Amino acid sequence: MDYDPVKDRLGGLFWTSPGRTKVFYRLLDAVFLRSWYVRRTLRQRVEAAGPGPVRVLDAGTGFGQYAWWLVKTFPNVEVTAVDVKDEYLRRAQVFMAQTPHAGRVAFERADLTLPLEYDAEFDLALSVDVMEHIEEDRAVFENVRAVLKPGGHLIVNTPSDQGGSGVTGEGEEGFIGEHVRDGYPLAELVEKLETAGLEVTERTYTYGPVGSAAWRMLVKWPIQALNKSFLAAPLVGLWYLGAGPVGMALNALDLRRDNATGTGLLVVARRPA
Repeated sequence: MDYDPVKDRLGGLFWTSPGRTKVFYRLLDAVFLRSWYVRRTLRQRVEAAGPGPVRVLDAGTGFGQYAWWLVKTFPNVEVTAVDVKDEYLRRAQVFMAQTPHAGRVAFERADLTLPLEYDAEFDLALSVDVMEHIEEDRAVFENVRAVLKPGGHLIVNTPSDQGGSGVTGEGEEGFIGEHVRDGYPLAELVEKLETAGLEVTERTYTYGPVGSAAWRMLVKWPIQALNKSFLAAPLVGLWYLGAGPVGMALNALDLRRDNATGTGLLVVARRPA
């Protein structure tokens, strides 16, 4: 199933005003368990960096929700948000320009597989559900390492090979057709980061059994319904009235568990000092 057309159409409904965009960001943060894990890890890393300026590279910013969350949460953070999709960048930039934080976010077009035009400038880099879309992942990790300051960290969130992208059996088609890989084996992701010159410091399985159940309730089934027809939107809204609180409770529970395995991975790697 192609996921981007549904995602883009949903985004288009909310990009009409700053207020609606903020509602959209809050919905994404609530529904997608990955955001719970990513924001927790970002908070830990920014706070560990101390009170001085913290420069963050949002590598594959998409809708821009993490750039927005960072600058509204931490007054000492500056973000460079890059993506290959001009329309995403334009919309996010228009939104940010209407907020008090516009001066602390720069939106730029960049292909992560090519050398980035920065010189060891960033304290922190972020890649959320990006690497499963890019075949040349080794080049991306090398390019991001090059723009990190010594001691800087990269946070990678991506599907795992334990059922990521909705794949539970050999030969089964992934839930998201735009993925070039259904998910990473943990050992493979660690090896690629270390070969790029990064030291892996944290590795976490996300979307354990309860988180995967929440994903089906809050993401997979509603998106499948909308992919068939947007006329299902009122029914999806009704579905969220009942399933939303249950799914978010499961998200909160997954965040508190030490998952032995899961359909998602969150790995933190450091450029050696």
